[in-house]
Amino acid sequence: MMIEESVLINAGMDQVWRSFTDLTCWDAWSRTARKVSPESCTMEQGTRFRFRLRPFVVPVDIMPVIDEIVPHERVVWSGSKYGISSRHEFLFQQTGNGVLVTSREKLIGLPLVLGGRRFTERTVRNLTVRMLRELKAACEQDPVQPS
Repeated sequence: MMIEESVLINAGMDQVWRSFTDLTCWDAWSRTARKVSPESCTMEQGTRFRFRLRPFVVPVDIMPVIDEIVPHERVVWSGSKYGISSRHEFLFQQTGNGVLVTSREKLIGLPLVLGGRRFTERTVRNLTVRMLRELKAACEQDPVQPS
């Protein structure tokens, strides 16, 4: 399963990057990824962090590892849970109107094939879209001026 979604955020790159990579502020802007507990305050290659998703009635704790981070360009993390492996890439591109943030996630595993109606592409896509919209709202509400 491959999920790709984008959002244009009308804010500066510094604001968007800081909001996304500062794990201490995720609980303030995200209702999708909750109870974030990082090994470090900001995303760094090789570190893990934990967050909780609620794709169903029962919450699911996710604990990915940051595989790659290129400031103001890309964050890649990966993890696995319940037989499903995931690679999630976030791309940040400066445009004339702000920052285009693209989320690209590839999920593989037998539960996806057998999951039927419980674990659908639509469920994962909805979580992705919600998180991107929340990031957009946070960055556009509280802009930080470039230094």
